[in-house]
Amino acid sequence: MKKCFTLTLIPILLIIAFMVGCQDHTSTTNIAKIHSHSSQKEHHDKNSKPNKIKEEKTQKEQLLAQAKVSAEQYDYQKSITLLKQSDISKDVDIQSAIDTYEKQMKNLVTWPDNSQISHLFFHSLIVDPSKAFDGDDMTQGYEDYMVTTNEFKKIINQLYERGYVLLNLENIAKLDKKGKMVNQDIKLPPGKKPMILSQDDVSYYEYMKNDGFAKNLTLDANGNVTNTYVNEKGKAVQGAYDLVPIVDNFVKKHPDFSYKGAKGIISLTGYSGVLGYRTSESDYGPNSDEPNPNIKKDQQQAEKVANALKKEGWRFASHTWGHLNAKEVSLDHLKKDTSKWKKEVEPIVGPTDTIIFAFGSDIGDWKQYSNDKYHYLKSQGFNYYANVDASKAYWSQLGPDYFRQARINVDGLRMREALTGENNVLKQFFDVKQSFDSLRPTAKKLILKGSKNNS
Repeated sequence: MKKCFTLTLIPILLIIAFMVGCQDHTSTTNIAKIHSHSSQKEHHDKNSKPNKIKEEKTQKEQLLAQAKVSAEQYDYQKSITLLKQSDISKDVDIQSAIDTYEKQMKNLVTWPDNSQISHLFFHSLIVDPSKAFDGDDMTQGYEDYMVTTNEFKKIINQLYERGYVLLNLENIAKLDKKGKMVNQDIKLPPGKKPMILSQDDVSYYEYMKNDGFAKNLTLDANGNVTNTYVNEKGKAVQGAYDLVPIVDNFVKKHPDFSYKGAKGIISLTGYSGVLGYRTSESDYGPNSDEPNPNIKKDQQQAEKVANALKKEGWRFASHTWGHLNAKEVSLDHLKKDTSKWKKEVEPIVGPTDTIIFAFGSDIGDWKQYSNDKYHYLKSQGFNYYANVDASKAYWSQLGPDYFRQARINVDGLRMREALTGENNVLKQFFDVKQSFDSLRPTAKKLILKGSKNNS
């Protein structure tokens, strides 16, 4: 009996011991897991803490850089608001930047007279003077109406050195809620002078091919606006070969050349397409004399470029679809032309409230607009109007519901007049003799004559 009991008890004890051993092993394993998890968490916390600090530092640097650009372009309120609304607004460096911008904002002065703002305009820039001035039947036109890239770079550098700042028309005057055109406060540091810049006929017309001009405006691999240019080897290359990307690059280096991000106005016709793309259904559609098989692709690409331009601070204006003399044509002709512009150009560049008259024309004299042409254009959404008058440094008119401004043509004609002493309107903007391209056919003769006039 005793032996039997002992034999029966031994398996039970073994089972109990095995179970206890399993529990100990499980507990040990769980404890190990807990220790392992705790160790991993500590390791993760140690790694994530530097990462978080690095991310916060990057965020702060980006925020301060963004605020700095806005402040450099005189939009201090935007900088201050950006910093105050950030998640790290209590940071010492953020607070210091806010204090600095608030002090700088108090030093701004309001421009005293919005009627005394100059407007300079250019056409497409000549990249290769040897091709433009090669003696063919286009040479004289290029000599008269164009400026070279070398001249333009010298001109904008002098404009900047003399304190000029680029702004948009709506910075000068704007419609209020009642539809009345009202002057706007332009606040700049003492010594700075606002001005408007525009470029006409940014279509890269077909007649300009092989004459030393850019081919189009396009986008580079990073989505930035640039030009396509066919070089002397016949290779298409990208770069700053015309006014727009040259200005963009200049403003990147000198943000204070721009007022709140403004660049200028791109004035477009429509009959030969826009921005270097043959987009006109009238001239290049399937029913035209010279159909463009890639017209839809060109329209899409032109729209992408136009959107990028607007993001960069550029504005678009109508130059009339057919480059009309608005003063000479009938109202009916003007209506048909405007309808074409809205049908073929507006879908690409978007609506515009600005019309820059071709040929330096206008729809009225110096008195306030009141004629049928004005009432029609106003009904089509045009609030800003521009003509050409180089007899003075500035002229504008604040109408009841519109703003009109005169522009000064910066081209071969105007610079030749400056060198011969016939017209000195450019004198306050840049030194013509210093800027005049020596590769112009008339350069030697005119620069010599200009030296005699100045002596």
